[in-house]
Amino acid sequence: MSDLLTRPSDALADDAGHEPVAAHARTFIPDATGVEIGERRRIRQSTIDDKFNLLGSLLAGGAIASLLFGWFTPMTGAIGWGVVAFLAFIGLYALLVSLRADRQQVRDRVMTTLLYSAGITLFAVLVFIAVYTLARGSEALPHLNFFTQTMELAGPLDPLSMGGIIHAIVGTLIQISIALAITVPLGVTTAVFLNEVGGPFARFVRTIADAMTALPSIVAGLFVYAAIITLITHQRSGFAASLAITVMMLPIVIRASDVVLRLVAGNLREASYALGASRVRTIWHVVLPTAKSGLVTAVILGTARGIGETSPVLLTSGVTAVMNTNPFEGPMISLPLQVFDFVRSPEPNMIARGFGTAAVLIVLVLALFFVARIIGGRGPGVLTDRQRRAAAAASVRDTQRMAHQMADREIERRAASPVYTFVPEMVDEQAPRAHTPRTFVNPNFPAATPAAAPQNPEQKESSL
Repeated sequence: MSDLLTRPSDALADDAGHEPVAAHARTFIPDATGVEIGERRRIRQSTIDDKFNLLGSLLAGGAIASLLFGWFTPMTGAIGWGVVAFLAFIGLYALLVSLRADRQQVRDRVMTTLLYSAGITLFAVLVFIAVYTLARGSEALPHLNFFTQTMELAGPLDPLSMGGIIHAIVGTLIQISIALAITVPLGVTTAVFLNEVGGPFARFVRTIADAMTALPSIVAGLFVYAAIITLITHQRSGFAASLAITVMMLPIVIRASDVVLRLVAGNLREASYALGASRVRTIWHVVLPTAKSGLVTAVILGTARGIGETSPVLLTSGVTAVMNTNPFEGPMISLPLQVFDFVRSPEPNMIARGFGTAAVLIVLVLALFFVARIIGGRGPGVLTDRQRRAAAAASVRDTQRMAHQMADREIERRAASPVYTFVPEMVDEQAPRAHTPRTFVNPNFPAATPAAAPQNPEQKESSL
């Protein structure tokens, strides 16, 4: 088949029984002179018909919802108007697309519109939550004391120029740090066990992790309260709250890490084993670096779940208005619990402090997210500038080491040979005789000495 693609038409005529014309086959490139080339179409851009259908459906859907809510029916409410407008938009868009497309294209366009609408809705909800929280807490956020003072000397009737949430910020950082120190190694190690070891017990562990994912947070708080506070410490503390947060974070980290490690290609493990690496070295140097970005995402999901918990912290850490940096002694409040304590008050200043605390919590979660992205955002094999410089320096050291080894081997080879050839380096091109190879007799070779030489022909034959 490849011969038919590379031979010209005269060679094909030879196969049909005619006399061949060309002796050698070569690729035939058709002449494109005079061939008109149309305008190149950009696949990712929509056509005018698509834009007309989309824009017309949006306007018609809004008009239909406005007529129903303002003229023909007694329906009211912005949410109802949005739902009716969206349903009308989808129906009209499908109708307009069906005028010039078949059923399969209509389904594809409608499904694409639904997916885009879901993404836009989710993004709009997140933006609304962040903007609404910042707007409600804008009265408390401009005050510097809000970030540098505690609520030890401030009450519900005091102005916003008194009191702050520094004790809640410190408590949140301490509790989430302890929870991450327990969750990350335990969760990742469990996920590695589920993927790299397996067996009947691995299926049991995976089932338990799946069941714990849907565990209510209040149950985790009650478990820690009954097992740790009642039986061991006999007091609420930040460490007990960290254990409750760990119970909530651990199943999420395990399941997310399990899914990520499953995506690592099996041929990478096989290549590592083929090079003689053990299972531990394969996991440490191949599997985990390949799945680093996904593992960071798993940790982010677990952190987002644990840092916003209120009910288990309420049962295990206690409420306090003073600074406490000792997680093993005394109550230690966190940002979610501080928000709950603020918004319970009917005073406007306390509610403003509550929304300001919620805004700080959102900013803290985003900061942790960006730090995690910086740490694990690079894909497998992508090195930083520092790592590239270290790799280049290691390559230079390896080159020098191999050069020394080759020089040592050459010395050993010359010592074991009766004669050797010396080739000088090219220093002066005008003097060719200076770098011509020269042969020398090795005086250290045993056969060259009289003692090692055979005394008679019989000894010579025996030595040979």
